[in-house]
Amino acid sequence: MQTKVYAINSFVDRRGKGGNPAGVVLDADGLTKERMQAIAKEMGFSETAFVQKSKKADFRLRFFTPIKEVDLCGHATIAAFSLLAQLGRIGRGKYLQETKAGILGVEVGQKKRVFMNQTKPTFKTSLPKDAIADSLGINEKEIREGLPIQVVSTGLCDIMIPVRSQRILDKINPDFKKISRLSKKFGAVGYHVFALKPNPRFDASCRNFAPLYGINEESATGTSCGALACYLFEHKKIPHKSEISFSFEQGRSMKMPSEILAKLKTNNGKIGEIQVGGTAKIIGKKEM
Repeated sequence: MQTKVYAINSFVDRRGKGGNPAGVVLDADGLTKERMQAIAKEMGFSETAFVQKSKKADFRLRFFTPIKEVDLCGHATIAAFSLLAQLGRIGRGKYLQETKAGILGVEVGQKKRVFMNQTKPTFKTSLPKDAIADSLGINEKEIREGLPIQVVSTGLCDIMIPVRSQRILDKINPDFKKISRLSKKFGAVGYHVFALKPNPRFDASCRNFAPLYGINEESATGTSCGALACYLFEHKKIPHKSEISFSFEQGRSMKMPSEILAKLKTNNGKIGEIQVGGTAKIIGKKEM
């Protein structure tokens, strides 16, 4: 049986450049888990999304890295719903997706820009600087003061790591074996390393490492940037308002500059809704 797989770049910048490629398979109800895993491995993208029918929501989405299934993927969600919109299967409006992280809202807006809801954040205890800095090939003093290294989840657990500047972010020399070991130890998918306010356009510049899941570095990570928005709110690094918008840069080091948008709605100093989104572009398709 032939399966059509689309290649989609999610979180492209304002010029339609950069982004993070994901595979998308529509009408995937007849595929076994083993077949989906084989397709994801052959495509070789950090994640491939499989769109199925759902009895609980508008669609059911399953996400596979080249080596295992994960509960949720931001850029693959953006890719899947953008593809559905570009093919005329859905229009502007709000939808629900069933995922292993729960039933989450997705909104298709102007110019087919897609935003997905994430689960409310959980914040775990702070982690030691020494081992984290060593695994990144930097000095402990290059970790930013005043912000913790902390595991945060809005559907997937990531280790938030603040560094002092864009220069330090760019010079990181990751040891993927150490990052895998520490990610596993602390129950996280990987590291989300960031520098605040690299320029007036962005709230932070980011790098994401998830070698434990076969992804050494990723050029745009929606779930992690949603978690970062919550982390910055929690630690009062942004003005507290009822609605807050963010723009994050990722992928510079990979020559795939990407723009990830995030939005928080808050009430009485607590986060009520989290959305992360951006624009996606079809870059190819193949029969498998």
